[in-house]
Amino acid sequence: MTKLRTDTIINRDALYALRELPEESVHCCVTSPPYYALRDYGLDMQIGREDTPEQYIDRLTEVFRELRRVLRSDGTLWLNIADTYCGTGNKGYHADPKNPKGRNGQQIARNNRVSGCKQKDLIGIPWLLAFAIRADGWYLRSDIIWQKENPMPESVKDRLSRCYEHIFLFSKSKKYFFDYKAISEPIAPATAERLKRGMKGGNKYGKPVPGQPQPQSINRPREHGEIKDCDINPLRNKRDVWKINTVPFKGGHYAAYPPKLVETCLLAGCPEGGIVLDPFMGS
Repeated sequence: MTKLRTDTIINRDALYALRELPEESVHCCVTSPPYYALRDYGLDMQIGREDTPEQYIDRLTEVFRELRRVLRSDGTLWLNIADTYCGTGNKGYHADPKNPKGRNGQQIARNNRVSGCKQKDLIGIPWLLAFAIRADGWYLRSDIIWQKENPMPESVKDRLSRCYEHIFLFSKSKKYFFDYKAISEPIAPATAERLKRGMKGGNKYGKPVPGQPQPQSINRPREHGEIKDCDINPLRNKRDVWKINTVPFKGGHYAAYPPKLVETCLLAGCPEGGIVLDPFMGS
């Protein structure tokens, strides 16, 4: 594997920068591309300002195809992507007097008309992208729900307010690096008590359950022994709903990652001393 210089920012178009990186040189990728038709960063040929969702998906598929070449065979991709609605976000040239530049930085949204969608339809961008890059060769391993208890307020009156985004876990190969122990969660006290009862061979009253198979010998305490806390595994596999709040950021970026979110992906998906790449790095 070619050694890359770390702690480096390459300020170029993501696709062309990836083409200059050597094959099998990166252990892990944690990234979030510009969302479709939500912001205008004022750059020519920027991703997210395509005329149609299909063009947007095609461009991102090309980027992630090149990323797959750069990623090691045991590498993982953690992809954060959110959805948008057809017919929303188009403010014309009427600026909000409280925010003349507009939070989204766009005057005319590209999702005003979407083929196959009615006004107010949820487009389904995350799954369109997930299926496209899966068909292109990636292994789609998990759909993680990033739940925010402090989401951006919405004034809608005819649907539920959004409080989550998708994080898709992809791998380059069938077998890949994944340190599940590094992100394991503590079990609940009630779960520990239930496991103790199970090791005794009974239910909550300490009696065998009629018609139920008895506990396997591997879970049974030694003869004449006493069940101790050390006999119970205090950890469980991390679930695929992550409750992580957004955090304040003073820079000019409205979609900065919470550090805890990235940390969780890296603990599981990148070996110690490994190289991490973000082709859409923001603030």
